Amino acid sequence: MDTAYLHGRDPVFVARHLCDGGADLIQLRAKGSPPDEVRRMAEALLPVTEAAGVGLVINDHPMLALQIGAPLCHLGQEDFFDAGFTHTDQMRSAEFGMRSEAATAHPPPFAFRPSHSALRIGLSTHAPDQAQRALRAGPDYIAIGPVFATGTKPTAAPVTLDYVRWAAANVSIPWFAIGGITLANLDDVLAAGARRVAVVSAILGSPDVRAACREFKRRLESV
Repeated sequence: MDTAYLHGRDPVFVARHLCDGGADLIQLRAKGSPPDEVRRMAEALLPVTEAAGVGLVINDHPMLALQIGAPLCHLGQEDFFDAGFTHTDQMRSAEFGMRSEAATAHPPPFAFRPSHSALRIGLSTHAPDQAQRALRAGPDYIAIGPVFATGTKPTAAPVTLDYVRWAAANVSIPWFAIGGITLANLDDVLAAGARRVAVVSAILGSPDVRAACREFKRRLESV
């Protein structure tokens, strides 16, 4: 659910079509959106995904995920390691993520995985050394990509199918191939060993979001 690809559509409307199409997870990615707007979207999406039994992934904002009770949060390398964290169970008394003005005035201790929370954490990786570093941090899943050139991250160099093959041989936790994946190249991604994919433009850019999602799901389940 990348807001750059909604083109004026209601996120809730699109989320319902994704759920109907068989999505297992929906990730809210709202780069550049004001914090209050991200919160409003997340709070509107969560009842939809919960009713459908679909996991909602909040991109970039672990505190928001904790506050609204979203089951998953996804972070980039810079969001996690450059912020000084080394493990997803690590606690630090500092403001991190998204807060209201009132909460910012008295920031509570923050943990990526508080003992009372079932929040699951995913980390992006772009090379084997990053994957190994991420795995040592104890995430619940990692992302492998961008496999191909993608408008979602236009400055990122494709990691190619070689990295997908490396992940298939070396990563034991769940991992997702991401970046420029379409129905035209999906078979190559699956042949390289991927069994989970994250897709943006090939679904959100389709004239029938529900049907596009169903076809991706059908192809994945046929492997």
